[in-house]
Amino acid sequence: MTPHLVVIAAFDGVELLDVAGPIQVFTTASRLVHADAPGYRTLVAGPEKGVVRCAGGTCVVAESSWDEVAQQIDTLIVPGGLSLDGTAPKVLVDDALIDWLAVQAHRTPRIASVCAGAHTLAAAGLLDGRRATTHWSTTSQLVAEHPDVLVEPDSIFVRDEHVWTSAGVSAGIDLALALVAADHDAELARRVARWLVMYLRRPGGQSQFSELLVRSTATDAQIARLQAWMPDNLTENLSNSALARRVGLSVRHFSRVFREQVGAAPAHYVESIRVDAAARRLVHTGDGLRSIAQSVGFGSIETLHRVFKQHFGVAPAVYRERFSG
Repeated sequence: MTPHLVVIAAFDGVELLDVAGPIQVFTTASRLVHADAPGYRTLVAGPEKGVVRCAGGTCVVAESSWDEVAQQIDTLIVPGGLSLDGTAPKVLVDDALIDWLAVQAHRTPRIASVCAGAHTLAAAGLLDGRRATTHWSTTSQLVAEHPDVLVEPDSIFVRDEHVWTSAGVSAGIDLALALVAADHDAELARRVARWLVMYLRRPGGQSQFSELLVRSTATDAQIARLQAWMPDNLTENLSNSALARRVGLSVRHFSRVFREQVGAAPAHYVESIRVDAAARRLVHTGDGLRSIAQSVGFGSIETLHRVFKQHFGVAPAVYRERFSG
């Protein structure tokens, strides 16, 4: 059987994981796929055949130039490149790659981007009128420079017909797993994720950040230890008074210090990490709503429903149906 050809269009300054992450997923899928199903062949193509220098100085080798890719491409992946200009990220866009994409797009069944690669797709006109996402730091730039693109700033990856886009860097692994699931089935994608020792396989519409990444880690040692303790103890009493007792502060002083250190009131922070944990269990387990509500400290299905509607605008069952793999 002819393997599915995945071409990664690399260029100088490309993010290494944008290239290597998807390649590892497709390579592993080829090892694990059933013998009667086609696997994948990956090919890195560059401006010219030979060495391509990635961000940070590491190099990859392009087997072919873009123009000399002889085989029919089944999936074309455009990775991203970012540099920091002061404190603002600068998107790297290769004009020659844009020109090649504009031609190649008409003969390629599936096109995808990783990270800021969405800017290259947009510059080639491939995202006009389509839903898309990119690295969180460049979403406003994508909106400003390409107003015809329907940007979804907080998605892990987005599929719009045959065009896929993903968020930054590690999200390219999630994107590649979704492509494997689309080509084969969700079970193969799960097996690949387990083989890669991934903590979880994230659905496309999931937020790019969990509450634990959005909020600051406290510089105060007591508050930082409390933050580290809470996710593993969601069924404990996490009221303001109980948390204040754990760190030996008055409730008023604790609430003020916690907000200053973390950027959220204690009660809001607790609710957010509980709903974050509940969302993961909805997507990745078959547990009932009552069991999930109790396991994360909400206590009742009614509370779980109320909090989910506030945070996500949908009921827990709808969230599970929308995002479970």
